[in-house]
Amino acid sequence: MPIAEDRELFEKLTLETFQSGLSWRTILEKREGFRRAFHGFDWLRIAQFGAGDVERLLADAGIVRHRGKIEAAINNAALLEALRTEFGSFAAYLWSFEDPQDRSDGLTPRSESAAAKALSADLRRRGWKFVGPRTVYAFMQACGMVNDHAADCDFRAPAEQARRDFHPPQPSA
Repeated sequence: MPIAEDRELFEKLTLETFQSGLSWRTILEKREGFRRAFHGFDWLRIAQFGAGDVERLLADAGIVRHRGKIEAAINNAALLEALRTEFGSFAAYLWSFEDPQDRSDGLTPRSESAAAKALSADLRRRGWKFVGPRTVYAFMQACGMVNDHAADCDFRAPAEQARRDFHPPQPSA
């Protein structure tokens, strides 16, 4: 379903980063641990994390303990505020990459798209880490930019309707 709240979008993108190479079940089982360890995905607090926090997180069995992904989450949190300043919100930045013409047919499985590649490239150009096109595509699915439900899935039509009813935030002038 479409999401426009910055904290929730940052949480979903961060969890997609940690999920890379793992099963979603692993991430879902640890979701509350992530929320606790990362202070509810408050990017301003996470941006202040230092070496001691990295060590604390590496010892926390409630999350995925991968140094590169932990450091990426901290790095990305530190860069998020610049996007909010430039675009008015993180949501406005992210939704500016949605391509309404790039719709799944519900028949052919995909793992990336032109829009995901563009968003990934722009995030990386801005210094974000662990945001490759496949991770970004999965994020775009999770926040409602892409509806990849199978053509015969009962949830496909409600997801499409929710997207039609949703008004993406626009970048500020």
